[in-house]
Amino acid sequence: MTIGVTGSGGKLGRATVERLRSDGHDVVGFDTVGTPGPGFTRVDLADYGQTLDAMLGVTARHTGLEALVHLAAIPVNGLVPDAATFHTNVAITFNVLFAAHRAGIRRVVFASSITAMGFPFDEAPPALPVDETYSSANNTYGLGKVVEEAMAAQMARWGEDASITALRFTNVVAPDEYATFERAGEPDYRRDLLGSWIDARDGAAAVALALAAARPGFAVYNVAAPTSGTRDASRAVAQRWFPGTPVADDLGEFESLMSTRRIQRELGFRAEYDWR
Repeated sequence: MTIGVTGSGGKLGRATVERLRSDGHDVVGFDTVGTPGPGFTRVDLADYGQTLDAMLGVTARHTGLEALVHLAAIPVNGLVPDAATFHTNVAITFNVLFAAHRAGIRRVVFASSITAMGFPFDEAPPALPVDETYSSANNTYGLGKVVEEAMAAQMARWGEDASITALRFTNVVAPDEYATFERAGEPDYRRDLLGSWIDARDGAAAVALALAAARPGFAVYNVAAPTSGTRDASRAVAQRWFPGTPVADDLGEFESLMSTRRIQRELGFRAEYDWR
């Protein structure tokens, strides 16, 4: 397939482009930074005209996309004022999804976030591990992701056979960032992430699986390593962080408290990398 990837210069974007190309796809990256050349074009996704034009075709790059992966965003709160985080990210995602609709691109995967399901979890979730049925936004970045998911669910109905998949990524860890797990034994290490994490290469694998399995309608999946980023057993961690919160009887010893059961069951996701 010819696949467009927005945010291709980011940590997850680079890994995704590499993975999709290794799978034999023709990939065109779109971002505001990077060196224009084969496989990459600079696009300001806040400009709907540029976004639509890029989806329809770019001379010497592509004449039409069969699928789209949308990863571009202001990645966290604090880089710009809070309202700007919300306005920018929601507008960009609308531009990308609507342009894909206009361009007849029927297969879209986009990055949602653990921030759409309670991060930083000052309020205990209803049960552990937390699955895709729970949404709770506590900052403007997370609120934007909740809005984007709701918008995508509606827009997936607009086109015949249209498929839009939201992947709720947790903290993405690059191959050279594993030193952070030296702190895995600290009592509150990664508490705001439910102890979860995902290697960028496994995150890219989840994108590839979602593209391959795309079916009409809207779907949402958590994307995290199936095993936690904490040294202590998951049940003990759950009790320490969220006393009184129900915990699944069949929770694995080191199973992630951000549930990956659905993506494993429905898409066959298996992580290749583990900090342990």
